Amino acid sequence: MNPRIALSGLGVLIVAGAVAFAAQEKVKTFEIDKSADGWLTNNDSKPLRKENFQSDGLNPHGSGGYIVMYKIPMKDFKLDFDYKLSKGCNSGVFVRVGNPKDPIMTGLEIAIDDTTGTGVHDSGAVYDLVAPKTNAQKPAGEWNHMTIVANGPKIDVTINDEHVSSINLDQWTEKGKRPDGSSHKFSEVTVKNLNQKGYFGFQDHGQNCWYKNIEVTPLD
Repeated sequence: MNPRIALSGLGVLIVAGAVAFAAQEKVKTFEIDKSADGWLTNNDSKPLRKENFQSDGLNPHGSGGYIVMYKIPMKDFKLDFDYKLSKGCNSGVFVRVGNPKDPIMTGLEIAIDDTTGTGVHDSGAVYDLVAPKTNAQKPAGEWNHMTIVANGPKIDVTINDEHVSSINLDQWTEKGKRPDGSSHKFSEVTVKNLNQKGYFGFQDHGQNCWYKNIEVTPLD
């Protein structure tokens, strides 16, 4: 059995199978009067403020960081969570962030936005790299479920049980270029090198959004 970390209103539960140990940290994502030292802001690595733990879940808006990240870095994992957007919201999930001070250039973002398109900035896209093949997201104010599986160079994204995008980092060998030769905005980044151990976290891009039932299964 793979080790498993569940981040929810009940806490963080780590189970190591044959290693036969269990540890629990309280990460109260649904109790507004509680704080959680498992969640950090990327700019100062300080625990997230209790104001960001609201009745609907973890809300990264107003945290003081660009992303709210969980403190345990990992490379290969399955990440499941529910999310809800406010109208016009722009957010995202960063994975494999190597340098918390610079998540944009040292990690990958899976876009989460209040949009209905299928471009490289729409929900389910690997931001500015790979567009989703469909937009499976529900309208603002409704709950969605996202699954991200990062396993070696392959990352797959599913929204509401529909597979929407994937990327094979081994194919991204040239700085600022997609495998087909077209340019992307990360002109100084060799995307292949982002196959690394790093942090995952949720973006604050200026609007309210909520994340709950966050569950991580490490695969490495």
